[in-house]
Amino acid sequence: MDLSGLALQLLNGLAGASTLFLVAAGLSLIFGVTRIVNFAHGSFTMLGLYAAYALVERLGGTLGFWPALLLAPLAVGLLGAAVEMAVLRRIYRAPELFQLLATFALVLVIKDAVLWAFGPEELLGPRAPGLEGAVGLLGRRFPVYDLFLIAVGPVVLALLWLLLHRTRWGTLLRAATQDREMVGALGVNQAWLFTSVFALGALLAGLGGALQLPREPANLEMDLNTIGSAFVVVVVGGMGSLPGAFVAALLVAQLKAVCIWLGVVEIAGVAVSFSRLTLVVEFLVMAAVLVWRPWGLLGRPQVPQRAAGDAGGEAPPAASARGAARAGWAVLVAALALLPLAAGAWPYATVLAQDVLVAALFAASLHALMGPAGLHSFGHAAYFGIGAYAVALLVRAAGLPTAAALPLAPVAAGLFAVVYGWFCVRLSGVYLAMLTLAFAQISWAIAFQWDAVTGGSNGITGVWPEGWLARGPAFYLLTLACVAGGVWWLRRLLHAPFGMALRAARDSALRADAIGIDVRRLQWAAFVAMGMAAGLAGALYALSKGGVSPEALSVGRSVDGLVMVLLGGVQSLAGPLVGAAVFTGLHDTLARETDYWRAVLGGTLLALVLLFPRGIAGALPRRGKAAP
Repeated sequence: MDLSGLALQLLNGLAGASTLFLVAAGLSLIFGVTRIVNFAHGSFTMLGLYAAYALVERLGGTLGFWPALLLAPLAVGLLGAAVEMAVLRRIYRAPELFQLLATFALVLVIKDAVLWAFGPEELLGPRAPGLEGAVGLLGRRFPVYDLFLIAVGPVVLALLWLLLHRTRWGTLLRAATQDREMVGALGVNQAWLFTSVFALGALLAGLGGALQLPREPANLEMDLNTIGSAFVVVVVGGMGSLPGAFVAALLVAQLKAVCIWLGVVEIAGVAVSFSRLTLVVEFLVMAAVLVWRPWGLLGRPQVPQRAAGDAGGEAPPAASARGAARAGWAVLVAALALLPLAAGAWPYATVLAQDVLVAALFAASLHALMGPAGLHSFGHAAYFGIGAYAVALLVRAAGLPTAAALPLAPVAAGLFAVVYGWFCVRLSGVYLAMLTLAFAQISWAIAFQWDAVTGGSNGITGVWPEGWLARGPAFYLLTLACVAGGVWWLRRLLHAPFGMALRAARDSALRADAIGIDVRRLQWAAFVAMGMAAGLAGALYALSKGGVSPEALSVGRSVDGLVMVLLGGVQSLAGPLVGAAVFTGLHDTLARETDYWRAVLGGTLLALVLLFPRGIAGALPRRGKAAP
């Protein structure tokens, strides 16, 4: 193997690590003080790149390339401050997961704003004056601009260290990271401290994006691609640790560089493509670090924060449905069963209803984990996608009829949940959420690259119901029966002693353990049960769409599930059903009515978060008191 090629790949990895560190540093600062998992942070990076392109194009001739480029992160920082004051400041006392919903809504709004302003095409900026050429290293040519980027990361780290350790603002910031309530009790204006931190974090994200202008084109997919890598770096390095983020960025970037250098290697007669591991190596690293050292390489175990408000999902279990409620559910199911009769007047009715039903079961399974079990998952799409691929492979490869393949799909999802859940239940909070995200991304990478089995990026097509299920509304009625049965089973499970024990473990794991509840085994069983329910939803989805692609396992699918649960509310099982109906209906309607449906959907979600911080179902008046 060519060692000079390895050296240049490692240098290229160092350049990428510097940019990744800038983005992750801002995310780490924001999370450390505000405790917000900011999904919009990648959008600020994307904005930094687009703003740099626009400013250099318009002002580069007057101000010069560098002054114009550096105005971009300043503009993004000001935008971050405005977002914090206008949106996030209003929901700091809302449940943490609703803050996540608000930042995801910002992702949708910002993406369409950029699409409207710049169009869908990729935009490549000019080269940096004075840094256009390349230098000779080990007989090869290496870009001078990449050498500049390599130096940027350590310089920014040193400046941030001085800011945090040699200024009063930095002292307050570090104190707020440890105990923000105590900082407020000492008379510090928390509102402006939060605003300044958010502005600094957005500025760093914008700087990371702006510095990519001479290196890569601006594109609309940059937001979600960036935020995934930034989450990995922050978690691997340790939440709130800037040196940890720097070390983690170096580790991830260098591992990717080594994988690219290795290329295809034959091991024991089997050709292994290491270059393909670049899609998943960072998540493999995150999973390994979280299992070994949950608080990260240079982080410290988090000090429990005093809750500032309703934690969401910690309400007492809802009382069992009385006669009126049961009758209402029965009427709803009957109305849905009669919906095919309206096919003449509204042919699209059953198609939309089928999408809503599948989404409702997926959201209900996620709600059961997040609410009663208190297990936050950012990777629930793993089980949805595995169920979809399982039924597709059983029908296409194994030749099983649909009626036989459908019941086996949730079993396949449950088997994966057994493995993933065994690791996940050893963590809690944001670390648990990040590990579920890592497992989902690993599953996505396998589906995306295993062409011989999964069809790779093309997926598996031609998976339609056959026989009696292909006639008339038979498959729609089967979907309705499966979803109604699945939701009923989840409800029975959550109101059984199993569900009560889950709530006890959620509210106080130590007390639950003291009275003899095996908390880990109980939560592990919850992962398996909810994974099977999600797998059934995925199987129904694949059969209704005639196939499956890696998108079914993607981060976007997991986020859709989170949005449905949070939109409806986590206080009752009705919440995710309402959220699924509202989200799917909005998505379908807006996508057909406007090219900028994401912005409208995001604005709608923001309005709902601000007006109903407990979710739509949580805002409805309750009849009677909840069961103790």
